Amino acid sequence: MKAFLGSVVCAVAMTGFSAAPVGAGALSGAQSVTEKTKQGAEKVVDKTKEGLSKTGEVITDTWITTRVKSKFVGEDLLKGSDISVDTTDHVVTLTGTVMSAAGRARAAKEARDVEGVHRGVNRLTVGRKKGERLLVLIGG
Repeated sequence: MKAFLGSVVCAVAMTGFSAAPVGAGALSGAQSVTEKTKQGAEKVVDKTKEGLSKTGEVITDTWITTRVKSKFVGEDLLKGSDISVDTTDHVVTLTGTVMSAAGRARAAKEARDVEGVHRGVNRLTVGRKKGERLLVLIGG
């Protein structure tokens, strides 16, 4: 038993822990540490208010852009479209062309529904892709 107690005393001495009671001076030091920790936590909350996912991850503009683009893949109303997505400060701007008014509305809705998006700007036009030509067949 003496060897065990000696090990504990030695471990306490090596780690710098004190078995002495906490005095009034130590308490005020602990309070200032608590206040500083609280202030630091408030700063983190303020910085991350601009976007936290449901899993607690920070939502960046790049993440939003990638997520919006992925929502367009396989969407029937957006086939044949040429859509660019730009995200700045959680505001998504869509530019390019879509094949129909329904496609334009669908792209805007899909972008707005992405987590972390604060606002959407829809600058999509209805028409053919840039450089795409209309093929006309003349029967004979």
